[in-house]
Amino acid sequence: MRLFHRLAIVACIAASTPAPAADLRVGLAAGATSIDPQFYVLGPNSALARNMFDALVNQDETQQIRPALALSWSNSDEVTWEFKLRPDVKFHDGATLSATDVVASLKRVELAARNSPSSFLPYVRDVAEAMAVDPLTVRIRTKAPAPLLLNNLSRIAILPAASAEVPTTEMNSGKGVIGTGPFRFVAWEPNTSVELVRHAQYWGAAPAWDKVVFRVITNNTTRVAALLAGDVDAIEAVPPADIARIGQSQKHRTSSTLSNRVMYLHMDQDRETSPFAAGPDGRNPLKKAEVRRALSLAINRKALIERIMDNQGEPAGQLVPKGYFGHSGALAVDAYDPEAARKALTAAGYPDGFTLTLDASNDRYLNDQMIAQALGQMFTRVGIKTAVETLPGSVFFTRASKLEFSMIMGGAAVETGEASGVLGPLLATFGPAQGQGNRGRYSSPAFDAALKAALGQIDPARRENDLRTAMEIGMKDRGVLPLFFIANVWATRADLSLTPRSDGYTLAQDIRTTKP
Repeated sequence: MRLFHRLAIVACIAASTPAPAADLRVGLAAGATSIDPQFYVLGPNSALARNMFDALVNQDETQQIRPALALSWSNSDEVTWEFKLRPDVKFHDGATLSATDVVASLKRVELAARNSPSSFLPYVRDVAEAMAVDPLTVRIRTKAPAPLLLNNLSRIAILPAASAEVPTTEMNSGKGVIGTGPFRFVAWEPNTSVELVRHAQYWGAAPAWDKVVFRVITNNTTRVAALLAGDVDAIEAVPPADIARIGQSQKHRTSSTLSNRVMYLHMDQDRETSPFAAGPDGRNPLKKAEVRRALSLAINRKALIERIMDNQGEPAGQLVPKGYFGHSGALAVDAYDPEAARKALTAAGYPDGFTLTLDASNDRYLNDQMIAQALGQMFTRVGIKTAVETLPGSVFFTRASKLEFSMIMGGAAVETGEASGVLGPLLATFGPAQGQGNRGRYSSPAFDAALKAALGQIDPARRENDLRTAMEIGMKDRGVLPLFFIANVWATRADLSLTPRSDGYTLAQDIRTTKP
């Protein structure tokens, strides 16, 4: 399929009936690395997919589970689920959704996982069997009680059965990119743009926009300038320094909410010798818990938020914000204490510090390069001679997954809306169905046991207690170092309104016109 694009255009959904010949343009801070909705668990990929695909259940703007392709569900026992599908749901190619498509989509996750840096396999690991009982009934049996099945299934896009054998390489050329969502695929030019058009037979509220073009504008200044010049109608990831200026404009408005995304540091805790972390003896200091504690004490999280993020965020001492299922009230944010950091280094056997390189992206998260540079300076002040290297996200994450670095900065969102959605990918022992985002190779039998107990616990109170236990183990071990939770901020033309989402997804259907 021939790929093409035009200048930026965003998406939007009407509050009532769609306006004729309505186009919308939006500037994205990061582009998708794949248009296969089942290939790679990455924020930009998932956000783009939600414009085109539905799951059996979807997450709303606060990550609550809502009916989508499944109107209802029930349990006949602890391991058997039946889902009743919406009748007359149409795919983008005009075919009618049936239970066979759902079963085929669940099976395809394994195919899509091949060569994935972080696959969707963890979201279907509980499924022992999926079957089509009749055209509108899907029965799923799980290997054991799976209380989080709905949360996990909200991450699995449903495609036609005919797309079940289409590999990611072909889908990235446009073949088989067929969903049931409000917009259908037209074209994708990697790192440049995506063009979508309205799905006239969408089962939900009619999309407001006939055409949507998402334009990738990774440079913050350029993205804001495009909005102010009228080249785009909306932008995501508004730089903190520009929020007040845009908000004061009569031609534009901002929308924001606290994000579920935590910025964090991952450290090589597996190898005796690491490529970019070495003490005087040449060995990897990051394997020592006391060194990792020293690094955390050297971080002035408040200063990062105030000086770099312009107060748009909250310091983090764990991986989910307050109010999320699994948040532990027993965990505090490590205080900034450079003197204590130096003492911890001495206790760990490094009174004169060691050498370290911190690697990070420079176009994936708001101010990511500035944050990394500030962290490097903080570590250097306590005696850790730190160099900072930043790369485009498309290069950085691929190399990070190959374990080419010693310490990396990343961001993780609570994809399932509760703590296991980030604990599992980041801290579970690395394996084919878990820990696939664990680029530091942290491993703790106690952590794994607590997480496993939570994932199999039907009683919500006990499950949350197990999740809190896992969180406390991982944070006390400093398997990762949480930095802060970012704020999600969008800006639009003044005649548009946008529903902000805690997952940070920019969805065409969430943007509406305010004109009568």
